[in-house]
Order: sequence, then C-alpha cells, then structure tokens
Amino acid sequence: MNDLPKADSADIHTRLLNESETITRVHYKILAMSWAGWVFDFYDLILFTFLLIPISQEYHFSNLQMSYVLGASLAATAVGGVIFGILSDRYGRKPVLQWTILTYSIGTFFSGMAGSFGLLMVFRILTGLGVGGEWGTGQTYVGETFPAKVRGRYCAMMQTGAPLGIALASIVGGLISPMIGWRACFFISLLPAILVLFIRKHLPESDLWLRRKKITIVPATGRFPRNTTVRQFQELFSIENRKYFIFGLILAIFDMSAYWLTYSWMPGYLHSERHFTLTKSAFWILVTQTGGFLGYLIFGFIADRFGRRPAYSIYSVIMALGLIMVTIFWDYIVIYPLIILAFMFMVGFGTGMFGGFGSLFSELFPTSVRSTAMGSAFNLARGIQFFTPVIISVIAVRYGLGGGISLAALFALLTGAWIWTFPETRQKKLYTGD
Repeated sequence: MNDLPKADSADIHTRLLNESETITRVHYKILAMSWAGWVFDFYDLILFTFLLIPISQEYHFSNLQMSYVLGASLAATAVGGVIFGILSDRYGRKPVLQWTILTYSIGTFFSGMAGSFGLLMVFRILTGLGVGGEWGTGQTYVGETFPAKVRGRYCAMMQTGAPLGIALASIVGGLISPMIGWRACFFISLLPAILVLFIRKHLPESDLWLRRKKITIVPATGRFPRNTTVRQFQELFSIENRKYFIFGLILAIFDMSAYWLTYSWMPGYLHSERHFTLTKSAFWILVTQTGGFLGYLIFGFIADRFGRRPAYSIYSVIMALGLIMVTIFWDYIVIYPLIILAFMFMVGFGTGMFGGFGSLFSELFPTSVRSTAMGSAFNLARGIQFFTPVIISVIAVRYGLGGGISLAALFALLTGAWIWTFPETRQKKLYTGD
C-alpha cells in the first residue's frame, strides 16, 4: 500500500488524494477516524432513547416531557450542523472534527449529572450540537479525499457507524444499564473524546480544502476574506446552489422523518405494546441494526454501480414494506417470530439509503460551501424531527405507538420518489475550483 504526501504539504501541482489510483493508508486513516467519530456520535444521541424509561421513572417525568428532551436534542443537531459546517469550511475538516467529538462527549457525560428536567434538557442540547456537527464534517472529509469511482461505497461505509452506534447503545442502554444505572451509562460515554488525540496526531487536513484556501486567502493576512463566514451560509441560497440545497433539504426531511418516526419510540413500542422485556427489545433492535449495517455497505456498491437514484428507490421500498408488516400487520404475523424478525431486518436494511447522503451532497456542492451545505441540509432536516417523538406520543393516545411508527413507511416511499428530482452524480470528480 502506498502513501501519498501529507495533505498539509500539498501544493497546487501535487496530485490530490481524490485523484489517487489506489486507496492509501492516508485514506484509511481519514475513513477510520471519521467513522469512529460517527459511531460514538450516534451512540450518544440514541443512548438516551434506551434510558427514557429509567430516567422518567426516577424523576416522574411524563412521556411528553421526555419527548421534549429528545426533540430538543434533535433540534440542536440542526444548529450544530450549521455552525460546525461553517467552521469546517473556514478552519478545515481536521480541527472541526475534533471540536465536534469533544462537544458531544462532554454533553453526554454531564447528562449523567442532571438533577432536574431543565439541566437534562441543557446537556442533551449540548450533545445535539456536537452530534450535528460531526456528521457533515466527517462526510465532507471522506467525500473530498476518496476517488470518484469509489466515493459512494466509502461514504456509505462511514455511515455504517450509525447502526453500530445504535447497537452499542442497545447493549449499554438495554443490557448494561440495569446493572450499573443510567447515570453511569452517561459517564462512560466520555471515553470517545480519546479519539481527538489520534486525530490531532495522525490525520492530515483535506488537501482539496487546503488548495482552495491557498487560492482564496488574502496574502497580507494569511486568512480568508472578511465576512466569509457570513457569506458561506448565504451562498447556499445563491443562484448556483439554492435549487439543490432546497431539494437536498427536502430529501433529508423525508428520509429523516422515516428514520425518526421508526426509531424514536421503537424500543418503547416493543416494550409497552408488544410486552417485550427491555432485554428482548434491545435484542430486536440489534436485529434491525444488523440489517442497517449490511444495508449501508451494500448501498454504496449499488450507488457506484447503478447510480444514486436507483439505489435510493430500491431501499425506500424495502424499508416501507418492513415497517408496514411490523406495525399494521403485526397481529397477522405474530405467530411466526422468524418472519417478524425478517421484516425487522428489512426495516434496518432499508435505512441503508442514508449511506447516499455523503457522496450525493459532496458531488452537488462546491468546496467553498461543501461542509456548510452538507451539515446544514442534513441537520436542519434532523432538527425538524423535534416534532417527531411528540407527534408519535400524541398519535399513540388513539392509535398506539405502532400507529405513529407506521407513518414512517409513507416518508420512506417519498424519499425514493423525490431522489429523481436530482441529476445523476455517480463518479463526478471534485476539483479545487468547484
């Protein structure tokens, strides 16, 4: 395996990492750290859903109150996505990746110290800020440095951190928390901050970003022009970018709605309506995440081979079918546990369409606003999900949690249809002047 020169020393005549004919150790380091950051990013966000019951029991919080806390952390991801996206385009992918990991690790740690509803809300919002920033920064990092012909599969590979993060949250929140308590679960979640030390020492900066910086900075100051930070967000609504930023935001809203309508109350649905123990609920969630892990991996290969649009459509149908069967038609298949597990696996597999956002957004937006666009579209869509757990808890009063979760099938199908409003960007090359 060959190493390319470190991106920190790249100049205008050096071949970019994304122009390499082979995948090097530098590529794998960038992927590994971006992936690990995403694993613990999603773990920290989802862990709370497994601890909803013990926290609410200790403090006598209602389902609606806990929905507000979960919703607020999702809303905070929108703010974090925008802020850290802008910072990433201005100060680089490497430092901002470190800042986001520290933010969500500290927020989760202090969640274990919360002694009131207000403090719990504050610390979950802090966690959400970091969670929102990490995804866009990490996906931009990978999207800018991997060759066009394999970008889809490696961006999707980074996304496998989501099901692994959920699986880890299932183990800690469903299996370990009864033994050590919910507070200790939050305390041990500070450990991912160790990743920052490795990133600082071993990762190069994105060489594509460095080239853009070299041709953009003001020579007298060595910095970007004034007001660049403000203009970065405004550029998303320029003639060149606004169409696909708005279209990308809608795509992310549809997909996010399908996802969070499914998972925000899925453990509670299995526990309260299907009368599963917390341990059994955790096991069934692990089945969906096994499907999700494989779904992400395979999505990237399908997207690179056949295109981004067909891949999204295929996966949306798979997810919708699985959801309908484990909610609306549960009573018809309940006597066949293996069949139910197969449909739960399909639900997870279908969420693999999230593996397409990193490559798609990398290919739609220029280097100057790539992280801003990616972090903003993806996380504004996730922030809107503030209403999702609340909506489900309201619908559940009349139709049960299963009735609320079944709405996810509609949004999954909308995702598969909306993707056809985009051009096909498979194997698009990225340039400094993008």
